[in-house]
Amino acid sequence: MNVRSMLYAFIFLVIFAGQGVAQGFAGLGQSADAFAQPERGGSFAFPADHGAHPAYQIEWWYVTANLKDDQGRDFGLQWTLFRSAMAPEERPGWDSPQLWMGHAAVTTPQDHFVAERIARGGVGQAGVTAAPFEAWIDEWHMAGDTLDQVEMRAMGADFGYQVTLTAQGPLVFHGENGFSQKSASGRASYYYSQPFYAVEGTLMLPDGPVEVTGTAWLDREWASQPLAATQVSWDWFSMVFDEGPRLMGFTLHDSDGSDFTQATWIEPDGTTTAFPNGAFLATPLDTTRVAGRDVPTRWRVQLPDKGVDVTVSALNGSAWMTTSIPYWEGPVRIEGTHSGQGYLEMTGY
Repeated sequence: MNVRSMLYAFIFLVIFAGQGVAQGFAGLGQSADAFAQPERGGSFAFPADHGAHPAYQIEWWYVTANLKDDQGRDFGLQWTLFRSAMAPEERPGWDSPQLWMGHAAVTTPQDHFVAERIARGGVGQAGVTAAPFEAWIDEWHMAGDTLDQVEMRAMGADFGYQVTLTAQGPLVFHGENGFSQKSASGRASYYYSQPFYAVEGTLMLPDGPVEVTGTAWLDREWASQPLAATQVSWDWFSMVFDEGPRLMGFTLHDSDGSDFTQATWIEPDGTTTAFPNGAFLATPLDTTRVAGRDVPTRWRVQLPDKGVDVTVSALNGSAWMTTSIPYWEGPVRIEGTHSGQGYLEMTGY
């Protein structure tokens, strides 16, 4: 989504400690200083970098999709696998310091369905292999010979989906060739995306199966301490414009009231332009009362250097992820200088 920060490391440590599992990791929990850190000028190696990076503390494989059925009804889909490490290495079996969490969701204009999975590393319950590609947690899978075409499925108590994602364009790299800065002090992650997936498949909903088609966006990111200690929340936007370009932009909020922003403009052929702090603007317009709080679900988003001035509105303002640490994530519609659709993730509200 896109800055999924040290929050997820915290999620894993709290959950597993609370369940007593952390007792098996005695002595393994270390500060982020023990982990590898992203560096400017680093290079990517594929397919290896589609897999896990245990030397780094946190990592995710994050898919969001905007879908329609044959009657033109809108749907959103999320499939996410998070990895967090208690030590900068992998070990076999129950000695593994790797912890995993999965989130899945389907959003309609009326409903938002959510499921969560939690797993240990090292015992086959969850993991990622680079080639052939497979990411899984329990019965949830995202798999294919390469990332160019993958089958993806997940099931919850009252929903599920099975879809095929086929790349229609290249991978893109955010920031400085994939080095994505997250704070004025220089905190950063490695960050690339596949924003050109075409999707087809089936949603399983309480009223029955629904055949859908649409577009999807995969984010891949890994780091060890990507946010400054004073950064408390974020808003992340992915936008697919009807005329072909894509835009990723995020705002990180500091406890002193200041913001840090970054954005990537993506041409239809995959050519990118990275924008520095301050170029991307996101201003909340309206809120939805959800989970006992007011969450901004209608925004004015601007990227003046590209002539972008749009209104971004949630398909369903109640797209609240009722997971171990909750957040808002759901599909959006875009109107203004550009029209289209996308996804919005918000934390800290």
